[in-house]
Amino acid sequence: MQERARYNDFGSFMAKHFPFKVQKISIHAGFTCPNRDGSKGRGGCTYCNNQTFNPAYCHTGESVISQLERGKAFFGKKYPDMRYLAYFQAYSNTYGELQHLINLYEEALSVDGVVGLVIGTRPDCMPDSLLHYLEALSKRTFLIVEYGIESVYDATLHRIRRGHNYACTVDAIERTVARGIITGGHLILGLPKESREDLLQAASMLSELPLSTLKLHQLQIIKGTQMAREYRDTPSDFHLYTVGEYIDLAIDFVERLRPEIVVERFASQSPKELLIAPDWGLKNFEFTHRLAARMKERDTWQGKFYHRV
Repeated sequence: MQERARYNDFGSFMAKHFPFKVQKISIHAGFTCPNRDGSKGRGGCTYCNNQTFNPAYCHTGESVISQLERGKAFFGKKYPDMRYLAYFQAYSNTYGELQHLINLYEEALSVDGVVGLVIGTRPDCMPDSLLHYLEALSKRTFLIVEYGIESVYDATLHRIRRGHNYACTVDAIERTVARGIITGGHLILGLPKESREDLLQAASMLSELPLSTLKLHQLQIIKGTQMAREYRDTPSDFHLYTVGEYIDLAIDFVERLRPEIVVERFASQSPKELLIAPDWGLKNFEFTHRLAARMKERDTWQGKFYHRV
């Protein structure tokens, strides 16, 4: 008898869209963000060091095509028939002049084997003029727009210097979904002063949004960030979860999450040389295996305690 699916996983979601293996290739396209260039702030969000996002094959200063070809060579050694999604990941990838953005996206789609785009950005960097183009783009290729939500609480967003409130996040997601675009988000679990009860309430709040996908990330303290200094000065403001604590928290979270939302990942892994804490010593697949075993042990599943409004 086949084991029941405990949560709505990303691999199954992708299999519904593609009859072949698909791999994301991260791109650094030279973007900045309004929280760094002075439009809203300097220095970025307190937790952010973008070096944690860039894999070994991703070299800034190279063209989009060059980065994609390097990524294809990296992944193609193991899977010669792999197809690819160009993942505009670093910083805010919708923050720029419209034609420049269009040129970069179209450049990525011109590469052989690239079958779609994933565009990561902030909720306050999505003008309607760009949405108009992305709506048309989504009709001719696979497209996900992925918003950094990070928290649903305005007090937290202010503390981590996001430069926008939660209402801005809701507005961006709703406007994007209204255009027929697959829309995702990511959320950090464990930001300062957010209790376990706050985080579980966040699952209920996000369930009311028309999100298709969601990434969960444990809070990590990264060298060279404002948050690293805060952690050094006031460690009592932080609860950094052990791996066992976090697994149970993540399960409690997805029990309250709308079942249709695809959980793309539960945790992230920053480079060891940049990580201050917590250092779990686990690869992402090892974490996922432990989480799945714990869900089976608890005989639970995504949406078990979700209540439709």
